[in-house]
Amino acid sequence: QVQLVESGGGLVQAGGSLRLSCAASGRTFSSYTMAWFRQAPGREREFVAAIHWPTGSTEYQDSVKGRFTMSRDNAKRTVYLQMNSLSPEDTAVYYCAARQGMVVRRLNSYSYWGQGTQVTVSS
Repeated sequence: QVQLVESGGGLVQAGGSLRLSCAASGRTFSSYTMAWFRQAPGREREFVAAIHWPTGSTEYQDSVKGRFTMSRDNAKRTVYLQMNSLSPEDTAVYYCAARQGMVVRRLNSYSYWGQGTQVTVSS
């Protein structure tokens, strides 16, 4: 079993930055992909970014490329999402997810989910 705990959400003004964290426990992650999804009110949950734990390779949704950066800390078993140049369109609940294997963008391919953390960007 895998447990994921997100933190770091909050309220920020447009143009500001936040860093989300997702601490993982329960298993080794030598072959896992960790991802961030988000869900805005009235919208479907969507892929934001992912990192393949063994290789460190990353993928991003087009709308966040150049603004968001995902990274990992092996010792802390934690992944991060550094979010810069935030806009009100980034307002959503952000979820951390994990799956065994390579990076994919389909949310139903992820077996483990955190509880979510709210990010609100004011204009």
